[in-house]
This record gives sequence, structure tokens and C-alpha cells, in this order.
Amino acid sequence: MFKASSKVRFSAAIIAAMLAVALVPSTAAYAATELDLGTAAPFGVLGASAVTNTGPTVINGNLGVSPGTSITGFPPGIVNGVTEATTAVATQAQADALVAYNDAASQTPTPLSGDELNGLSLTPGVYSGGAISLNGSLVLEGTAESVWIFQAASTLLAASNSEITVTGGASVCNVFWQVGSSATLGTNATFVGTVLAYTSITANTGATIDGRLLALNGAVTLDTNVISVDETCDTTTPVEATSPEITSDAPGEGETGTPYAHTIVASGTPAPTYSASGTLPTGTTLNPTSGVISGTPTAAGTFVFAITASNGTAPDDTVEYSVAISSPATSTPVDASEQGDTETDTSAAAVDSTNVSGVDDTAAASLAESGVNPTSALLAATVLLLLGAAITIAVGRRRTA
Repeated sequence: MFKASSKVRFSAAIIAAMLAVALVPSTAAYAATELDLGTAAPFGVLGASAVTNTGPTVINGNLGVSPGTSITGFPPGIVNGVTEATTAVATQAQADALVAYNDAASQTPTPLSGDELNGLSLTPGVYSGGAISLNGSLVLEGTAESVWIFQAASTLLAASNSEITVTGGASVCNVFWQVGSSATLGTNATFVGTVLAYTSITANTGATIDGRLLALNGAVTLDTNVISVDETCDTTTPVEATSPEITSDAPGEGETGTPYAHTIVASGTPAPTYSASGTLPTGTTLNPTSGVISGTPTAAGTFVFAITASNGTAPDDTVEYSVAISSPATSTPVDASEQGDTETDTSAAAVDSTNVSGVDDTAAASLAESGVNPTSALLAATVLLLLGAAITIAVGRRRTA
């Protein structure tokens, strides 16, 4: 009897152990690599198309939107940071958030059983599911270096009053949610980590987020929430923003039909963008990023326009310019017949100048051929004539005497 009882007890122990193992959810996962959010790190909320708020929401961090322009509900919402509406800073933050999203999606995951997180205590790692949901409590236990990445192929839903707890010295800075479409945080939910949603994010009334809400292609909708970026999460060196100032010379004159280019240069941090008002020379355009005015002018005239440099830090700088565009210079052609007559007249004048002395051209030519200098011969003949005249006068006087 003793041996049989021992066997029964032993078998029962084995079965109990096996059941215990079967009932405990698997928490082992592939190791996760921390994501680099770049310039998106200081943002508590970053939307793509718009950010809309209702009620006294508080954002302890930066608020931004890009490429959209709409931010509404602030106030009554409060931003304890910088608001970046369609600025170069917000645009770069969106680009960096996309890099982080792709990094999160590329890491090797362990599939979640049933896509439900309720009641789980998960060790650090990468976890994946389709439509991930949390309808109760989730515990993340690790150290300060521990990283969690959750990959939701479609949606993320944290139900009303759901709660995430981080224990063991783990940091909320290292919890990331990569969502293939949209994320919804229910009423009074207590949520932890950075949400990188490909489309949109909605935080319902009273939900609190210890992390970030970053929507890559859609809107972020808020309602009486508190979103806090832990100061220890932002490892980037803050850059002091400075307003822009145009420092380049004024554009020069141009000519129709000739390519024209001039670069407007402005200082400021972040780098400014450029816009034009008034009338640029016909045929030219302004590049809003590089500040280059270029093209081939097609009309002459004086064109007055203004260039504004802006970077989201007031005040913008605007300078007015006046650029003259002229038509190409044209020269008057000379008639060939007139040119020939001129040459003929010039030659005739040259010939006439040789006959001022009254000496026959033929005789001069004969003297030249004989080797006698025509000028010397003329001088000798003149002397002889004068001498002959003197002798004649003398003889006449003698006869008269």
C-alpha cells in the first residue's frame, strides 16, 4: 500500500507541475534593440495631418504637426514645451519617427497568444500580434536597460481603465508600440510607452500617457489627457532656435533669353525656408528649400518682389527687391554698297593728294621708272626755270640800257 500511495502522489505531482507550466503564459521573447527617435524624442504629441484637442489637456513636451497645418484646442490645452506647426523642426521629427517605426517593424518578434495582453507579466523583448488589445492590467518587469517593442500589424486598443505598470527599475523610455494602422487609448486608461502609429491616434477622455503619441500619416485626437515625456528619455542635445535673417546680396540684373540664377541666403536655426510675394521676373521661380531664384527670363521690364525667410521662430525676415530684365542689345548693319563707295572715295582722295603739286602723274611715273627720285627732279626743274627767268630779265635790262 505504501508503494502504491507513493506512486500516486508522485504522479499527481508530475501532472500538477505539467499543468502549471501549461497554464503560465510564455514570456520569453527575442531581445529588443532600443529605438533611436532622433529629433522626435522631445515631442509628446506629433501629428501628420492635424492635432485636435478638447478640454484641459496637458502636454509635458513638444507639440507638432507636419506636413499638415492644423493644431486646434490649445488653449484650453496647455503645452509645456515648444509648438511646431509645419516647421522644418516638425518635418524632421516626422522623418526621424518614420525611421524609428521601420526599425521597430524590422526586429524579430515572438508572437503573442491571442493578441490579448491582459493579465500578462512580460520580460523584455519583441512581441507581435495582429490587433493587439489590453482589457485589464499588463506588467513589464525588467531593469533600466530593458527594452520592450510591441508590433501590432493592424490596430492597438487599450480599453477604458486599462493599466500598464513598469517594475524592477525598468524605464518607460524603453517601451515602444509600432502600430500598422491606428491606436486608441480608452477612457481613463493608464498607458506607458511611445506609440508610433502609421495612421492615427485617439486618446479618449481622461487617458494618461507616460510617453509619446506620434502619428506618421494621420491625426492625433486628444480629450482632457496628460501626456508626459520623461525628461530622462530625451538624450538629444537641445538646440537653441534663432530667428532667420537674410544675409545675401540683392539679385542682379538679367536679360531675356539668358539663363538667370541668384541664391537667397539666410541665417537662423533651424534652417529657414523661403517664400516669394510680388512678381518674380517672368520665366523664373523660387526654390523654397534652397532659396535659389532661377530660370530664363522671357519678358523685359522691372520686377518688384519680396522674399521671406521663416523657420518657425519669430520674427520672419522679409526683404524687397527690384530686378531689371532687359532685351538683348542690337547693332545696325552697314550697307555693302555704301561701304564700297567709301573705300573708293578714300582711294580717290589719296590719289588727289599726290597731284597737289600739279605734276603730271605719267611724268612722275616715268621718272620713277628711270631711277630718278620724282621729288628731286621736280626741285631741279624748278631751279632751272627760276634761273632762266633771272637771265632773261638781266639781258632785257642791258638792251634797254
